[in-house]
Amino acid sequence: MGREIAVVAAHPDDEVLGCGGTIARHAANGDRVRILILAEGATSRGQDGDGRALALERVKALRIAGVQAAGLLGAESIEWAGFPDNRMDGVDLLDVVKRVEGFLGAREPEVVYTHNAGDMNIDHYITHRAVLTAMRPLPGARFRTVLQFEIASSTEWGATVASTPFVPQWFEDVSSTISAKLEALRAYDHEMRSWPHPRSMEGVAALARWRGATVGVHAAEAFMLGWHINRQQA
Repeated sequence: MGREIAVVAAHPDDEVLGCGGTIARHAANGDRVRILILAEGATSRGQDGDGRALALERVKALRIAGVQAAGLLGAESIEWAGFPDNRMDGVDLLDVVKRVEGFLGAREPEVVYTHNAGDMNIDHYITHRAVLTAMRPLPGARFRTVLQFEIASSTEWGATVASTPFVPQWFEDVSSTISAKLEALRAYDHEMRSWPHPRSMEGVAALARWRGATVGVHAAEAFMLGWHINRQQA
């Protein structure tokens, strides 16, 4: 019987950039992966008149892309919280925590993937805080593992000012699923950039190869361990 796995990401495409190969590997192993995207991902790009209307159209397009990407990776479902893009610091943290708690409480996943606290993007930081708050290791909780992923063009750019820089200790071999990750990113083609931007197809592939070479495999995704609780079986 497969395990329950959850991914909580700030923006559409973060779930693929951060752990797309790992999602595909979980799915291939029979695990059930559910995804929650907290921010809508586009409205910060246009605030008035035609710009606002175009941004709302982009939100719709991102949701379509998200469903396509989730399907390509084998995820069971993807949900959208609709918090404001790049303005989640203007939302009460409690509201974000409650949305995450509702999502996680529905099935109590064994493993949850989310952002690192040191990312440049403020929405990533708020997402990280909300997930760790929602996953407090209270008595009776079934959560076991929190893993924090890296996002190209956010994690490395925040490294010089972060109090908790990204120093991975956990690596997932995605040699067999890196192609699925890259295919899922093509669903988000408008979010990708041209090489040598780190959030380009070439940049993402290079990062996977480097993380893989770090631990002696062809391709890997790297994570920081939030916590792991090895509970005794009842």
